Amino acid sequence: MKKLISILLLGIFVSGLLVGCSSSSSDKKNGAATSIKESKKDNVNSFNKTNAQNGKKGKTLIVYYSATGNTKKVAKEIAKKTNGVLFELQPAKKYTTEDLDYNNPKSRVCKEHDHVNLQDVKLSETTVKDFKKAKVVILGYPIWWGKAAWPVNNFVKNNDFTGKTVIPFCTSASSEIGDSGKKLSQMAGTGKWQEGKRFSSDASEEEIQDWIKSLNLE
Repeated sequence: MKKLISILLLGIFVSGLLVGCSSSSSDKKNGAATSIKESKKDNVNSFNKTNAQNGKKGKTLIVYYSATGNTKKVAKEIAKKTNGVLFELQPAKKYTTEDLDYNNPKSRVCKEHDHVNLQDVKLSETTVKDFKKAKVVILGYPIWWGKAAWPVNNFVKNNDFTGKTVIPFCTSASSEIGDSGKKLSQMAGTGKWQEGKRFSSDASEEEIQDWIKSLNLE
């Protein structure tokens, strides 16, 4: 009789372990599935995450190429003032400090300046996801030899700006924006391009804010 009771108790104990293991395994699987779902939610397009509180979902996109960080600094400030989405243009082959030595005729940037065919700089990405949702595109770049730094060219060529307002801005130590925006608009062939703005490398927040106000983006 004692043996029978022992056997029954052992069976109950083993069954409990199996149920516990099964439950634990199920919890792990469910946890993994939940984690994947949450990861996908976190990966929602930035246009849907930015400006939602202000009712400006996907309204303003700030696209920029920055060689030394000056244009990036201004672009980030513009994004903050407009609640816009930032998109940085990055050459597939990045420029090094030596590449950007304008005083060295053998540097990459000087060779590209001298040979127009070398100015077709490939980008890591040329298209912004949900680009169609952007109503305003603010395009920033440094000035190289009186023109927009050519790494922006392939972005302009590979996107349709129809129905969008495009506002260029540049950063430069001394050169003005000149007709760089006009040349980019001709390259694009689409979009409503406005007159651009030149900022110095040490542009103040107030200067950038005043410019944003003058654009009447609301």
